[in-house]
Amino acid sequence: MSCSLAPSETCVLVTGGAGFIGSHTTVELLERGYNVVVVDDLSNSSPVAIERIKEIVGADAAQNLTFYEENILDRAALTRIFDTHHPDRVIHFAGFKAVGESVAKPLEYYSNNIGSTLTLCDVMREHDCKSIIFSSSSTVYGDPDNPPVTEEDPKKPATNPYGWTKWMIEQMLMDLHTADPAWNVVLLRYFNPIGAHPSGLIGEDPKGIPNNLVPYVAQVAVGKREAVQVFGNDYPTPDGTGVRDYIHVVDLARGHVSALEWMNGRSEVEIFNLGTGTGSSVLDVIHAFEQACGHELPYKICPRRAGDIAANWCDASKAERMMGWKAQFDIADMCRDSWNWQSKNPDGFATAEA
Repeated sequence: MSCSLAPSETCVLVTGGAGFIGSHTTVELLERGYNVVVVDDLSNSSPVAIERIKEIVGADAAQNLTFYEENILDRAALTRIFDTHHPDRVIHFAGFKAVGESVAKPLEYYSNNIGSTLTLCDVMREHDCKSIIFSSSSTVYGDPDNPPVTEEDPKKPATNPYGWTKWMIEQMLMDLHTADPAWNVVLLRYFNPIGAHPSGLIGEDPKGIPNNLVPYVAQVAVGKREAVQVFGNDYPTPDGTGVRDYIHVVDLARGHVSALEWMNGRSEVEIFNLGTGTGSSVLDVIHAFEQACGHELPYKICPRRAGDIAANWCDASKAERMMGWKAQFDIADMCRDSWNWQSKNPDGFATAEA
């Protein structure tokens, strides 16, 4: 059984902590008094995010943050970090995350996402750190038969290598607990994170052409792109466009803190969906963003994308029942905060790097 520790006594290692979800989670951890060590190789993030985290939380809390620019595939570097800080818990975000790219580069995705997790868990085991929260995904449910999906619904075959890495890492961590019941594992299955910190200091900063809807919508709103591409309007949904469960990234970040509090002193495996429990269509999101930015957004209907499903949203009542966590923000809040971030940082963190 993991020791029960107060936040001020707890060192949390956050892999990928400079990324979109990782940076927001690091803010929430620091604001609750945790000691945080962030490890990020900055391959898909920016050192500016770390400075902005410190700005948000203030000087006192920022003293509890340590940052290492390292790849967790580097066992020697990871071992040095564990030797120095003796983490009590790990929140594991680090990994490649572009679905389309994973189809084109499957070996790179399997090698990086699974290989780094194996290295991380092995170094954790060597240092008797056996508590991990894993950043999983609703992709493990595949094309659900009857949304909303619950944690009891079966996992289905993934539709791309990115999804398979989430699927396999979940299985690896469950097998690890079976072999050694001292392990404490929480699998958090996210739905569709959007939004940004209300301060406008951190948010989603995709490299190149955004893979996800809202960053693309935001770039259209700020004038960087001509029109939003809507992939398919003939799905069996109310307006024909795909329906997803969008969740504010701050709600999602707070879900990790709730999981950390819940797992304190336990040794088991538990799975939680993190979403709002409400589905919104692509057109719903575009129209909500128009309200946020104050002008109409051009969009064009394109053919469906291979692998896209019609609708997926979750039942998140288990997280509320067991962890006391519930999403607080709606789609209007998400679009407002996303627009605030994008309008203040039209080129993302590159504006500050220049």
